[in-house]
Amino acid sequence: MSYPQAKKIAVETIPIINAGPLRSGKLSDLRKVAMEIRQAAQEVGFFYLCNHGISSEVISQAYDASKSFFIKPMQWKNNLKINSNHHGFLSIGEARMEKAKKVDLKESFVWGLDLPDSDPSVSSKNPFLGRNQWPGEMPELKDGVYPFFESGLKCGRDLMRAFAIGMEIPEESFTKNSNEPIARGSIIYYPPQSTDMDETQFGVAPHTDYGCLTLLWQDHVGGLDVLNNDGEWVTAHPIEGTIVVNVGDLLMRWTNNAFKSTQHRVVNRKGIERYSMVVAWDPDFDTVVDPSLVCQNGEKALYPPIKCGDYVLSRFDSSFSYRQ
Repeated sequence: MSYPQAKKIAVETIPIINAGPLRSGKLSDLRKVAMEIRQAAQEVGFFYLCNHGISSEVISQAYDASKSFFIKPMQWKNNLKINSNHHGFLSIGEARMEKAKKVDLKESFVWGLDLPDSDPSVSSKNPFLGRNQWPGEMPELKDGVYPFFESGLKCGRDLMRAFAIGMEIPEESFTKNSNEPIARGSIIYYPPQSTDMDETQFGVAPHTDYGCLTLLWQDHVGGLDVLNNDGEWVTAHPIEGTIVVNVGDLLMRWTNNAFKSTQHRVVNRKGIERYSMVVAWDPDFDTVVDPSLVCQNGEKALYPPIKCGDYVLSRFDSSFSYRQ
């Protein structure tokens, strides 16, 4: 494989932040962490988070469920093909990052907030809610991964509150419309990557994330690379007890480019299977993302207002074959 080897990561490149004070209730500690998070979002766009509130038990059961799911035969998994709600199974070949030369070398299973079709919020106007594709013959999948999603939603909400505090705007500015968020949970499987694949083949090609915030747990195999400010790829090695958090394009837009949405990629270099689990945090579909929210002292908004759901859907249209 002819990829340039990513440099070893340094804490100075991607900081480690203790999220404990976000839940302590002590305002001075909360503000201190909020400023650390703001600095990381502005300078790097990535940070490790410890004491994040997602228990090791929840992570372990989700990881076990992930492995049990992906080992199933392809024909079985294809019965759960991703639907118009962006819920379900994506096989290799169904995801290609924008401008990438090749499809991503991964499988994934995606779900959202678990609401019945009878819920009044489930409608054609909000295609992210309802109709998850839980396999009836494998109830342990939902039982295993959904608590990870719920814990990730809470952690994401805590972080978005901290971002607002760090930006010196009202605490609930980013979260006041998040009762039925269009957040997505996903489990991802990367098969061993052959050494004869060229440098245009990635587990996930270089990209920025679409939405507000991504929370990632990765197994010991690693493979996540982040583009630093010098244009060099550095590896975000797994650190025990942490998750990796990064800013997405929508939050960069919402903060009027104050925060960075940083390019990253996945290369499975070790010749063994790799697993990861993600919560992509976004607020409700109709949330108006208006960068004038953070503008002060005559600063002009760089983007017009847009609905959160409309923006995310527009990005999906250019990355997933089932939407084309």
